[in-house]
Amino acid sequence: MSQDVDLKFVDEAIGKIGRGPESVIAILQALQTHYRYLPPETLDYLCDNSDITPAQVTGVSTFYTQFRHKPVGKHMIGVCHGTACHVKGAQVIHDAIDRQLGLTDGEDTDADELFTVQKVACLGCCTLAPAVQIDHLTYGHLTPDTVPKMLEDFLAAADKHPAEIGSGIGIDVANDMTEVRIGLGSCCVASGSEKIYRAMSDAVERAGAESRAIIKPVGCVGMCHRTPLVELVTPDKTSHLYSHVDPQDADAIVRRHIRPDGMFDRIAATLRQGVDELLTDQTWGVAERAYVDPREKPVTDFLARQRHVATECCGYVNPIDIEEYIAHGGFEAMKKILDRADPDDTIEAVTASGLRGRGGAGFPTGTKWRAVADTDNAQKYIVCNGDEGDPGAFMDRMILESYPYRVIEGMVIASRTVGAHEGYLYIRAEYPLAVRRVRQAIDVCMERGLLGENILGSGHNLTLKIMEGAGAFVCGEETALLASIEGKRGMPILRPPFPAQSGLWGKPTLVNNTETFATVPWIIRNGAEAFAEMGTETSKGTKVFSLAGKIARGGLIEVPMGITIGEIVEEIGGGIAGGKAFKAVQIGGPSGGCVPARLSDTTVDFEALTGVGAMMGSGGLVVLDESDCMVDITRYFLEFTQDQSCGRCTPCRIGTRRMLDILTGLCEGRGRPGDIERLGDLARSVKKSSLCGLGKTAPNPVLSTLEYFREEYEAHLEGRCPAGKCKALITYSITDDCIGCTLCAQQCPSEAIEMTPYRKHRIDAEKCTRCDACMAICPQDAVRID
Repeated sequence: MSQDVDLKFVDEAIGKIGRGPESVIAILQALQTHYRYLPPETLDYLCDNSDITPAQVTGVSTFYTQFRHKPVGKHMIGVCHGTACHVKGAQVIHDAIDRQLGLTDGEDTDADELFTVQKVACLGCCTLAPAVQIDHLTYGHLTPDTVPKMLEDFLAAADKHPAEIGSGIGIDVANDMTEVRIGLGSCCVASGSEKIYRAMSDAVERAGAESRAIIKPVGCVGMCHRTPLVELVTPDKTSHLYSHVDPQDADAIVRRHIRPDGMFDRIAATLRQGVDELLTDQTWGVAERAYVDPREKPVTDFLARQRHVATECCGYVNPIDIEEYIAHGGFEAMKKILDRADPDDTIEAVTASGLRGRGGAGFPTGTKWRAVADTDNAQKYIVCNGDEGDPGAFMDRMILESYPYRVIEGMVIASRTVGAHEGYLYIRAEYPLAVRRVRQAIDVCMERGLLGENILGSGHNLTLKIMEGAGAFVCGEETALLASIEGKRGMPILRPPFPAQSGLWGKPTLVNNTETFATVPWIIRNGAEAFAEMGTETSKGTKVFSLAGKIARGGLIEVPMGITIGEIVEEIGGGIAGGKAFKAVQIGGPSGGCVPARLSDTTVDFEALTGVGAMMGSGGLVVLDESDCMVDITRYFLEFTQDQSCGRCTPCRIGTRRMLDILTGLCEGRGRPGDIERLGDLARSVKKSSLCGLGKTAPNPVLSTLEYFREEYEAHLEGRCPAGKCKALITYSITDDCIGCTLCAQQCPSEAIEMTPYRKHRIDAEKCTRCDACMAICPQDAVRID
């Protein structure tokens, strides 16, 4: 980089963020946002003008995957390789982007320095798989042939990217108004909901019905498989639901449900409607296409088995409208606790409810709160763990985006109970919308006296700050997360002491998951007994899951504990998409296991899932079908955990690498006799001897697939991949059903198919990259895998 680097911004960052060692991550994030990477000159200047040392800068910036040490293109392309994206062809999309940009031999930036491509562990948009994020725009359901269009669309929109629509602070909906609800969660926005928001607003204005309707942004609607989704609630409280809405549907939807304001507006609207009928004779055509009868079985089935506790008010509350949150019972529980003299009553209520931590381990929440409360120390901290690093999980993202006040209310209740006055929300930097909405909610709460000094006159103080994660899966482990907040490498430490006794900066610290905090206000308002009535004997209440993968109806769901895997997949999820056979469910992310379809009667609770070799985890639930290779899935998870290992302990650092080597050999046709046995022995050793939860649970995918799908491992030893996924073990060929349409030749990116019109085509195995483009495009199903 040239010597004329403007270093003024470094001074600004130090002045705004702080000069102490604990500020290093936030400063590096600010520098990278400004300079696009971390120029050496800026790092030297930072160390010369703060209390941050060169050793700390080097250690932190090389540990977290977010930081870059070389120049990048003008725009960043993040290709999601999360579980759902992986099983739906993320690598094929990544390869297609590289080809489109002319990247070869490990290059990541194109010749024009316009785009830099990087692999992202998970974008949290699993229902859009395979997904790609360019800067802050997300694209989903991609195929290799749509990659050029994606890049064109982004460049066309680059200068017009809208800010978040409709903050909606203080929206008041009159009794005679129609409420038009449009979900603006991340998945909704990526599916085009911002365009729908604008189109509906324009349609209401064109119809002259501004005083009859309010366009209202709401949080996650849960039914991600139907986005963009619009719900109209008319003055008689009737709900009208439209799914997969296009902007051109807006006028027809508005004319159907919203009456114009004045007489002349009504006449004009009627005349416009008449012209439409004369020109098209299908005035309601698009609206009919998108309309969903609320009695429709798929909608009923998706919602009927759910019970919304942490996701209360799902789909009809503006995430950052505090008045609406209060109108639906918001902060009632907090006021009740602030007025209560004895925190023991709160701990007893949480304990009696049976609430266990929703972050994965399932530790009893009341017990953890008691441990912090009983610690005799004037300085205590409270931390919300929103570092949702599991590929295939997006529960924390949805809750933080849609219910930020609920999380804050839960944290205030907990802080009052345990005696903490400072707190942090640790949120993945990959969730910019969640960060923005939580920051807005904190500001509003500070203005309203719901945070800060002497909250609501109770004498209790609590200040909350946001800490953005810098890209380290291991920071989901609480001691690693606390080290990250302190400005250190996120490396777990041996326990005890536990954070309840010695946590952030050596002080007692309460760490709970996002969903756990969001659940607490419901328990206080409705009573511990109401929560305990749901679920099983040892696993009480509800659990939020992200339902993704090869499922017909994916989305965010909240179900009572004790429901079976089969009920989730078949009844809520609608079974396997595309009519293929249900093979397995991967539960709990890289720390979980694969449960085969034959065990679909297993109940969803902590003990039952552990009993079949899986775990609850944070709640990622990825459905697999008969076309998925279980050896490849296991290799994928080991690649992730090996890459994310902090490296502190030898069993995890070396053990996961050796397991990955064996799995890679099997997938590439280099398996050797005894590999399966060696793999099992290694998995058991790593599980027993690793330091933290990442290492202890990393072998779970290996052990569960070895137990339930051993025949697939044995087939790979023989050089066969029964599912046809492992590229080194398969070949593509064209059958006699070929009609010579040339579509396959036109789509083949490697020119492995010569164009021979009206004659049977052939595939050159030497050139073929097994990208699946020919099989996807063939109208005769004439491409097969051998």
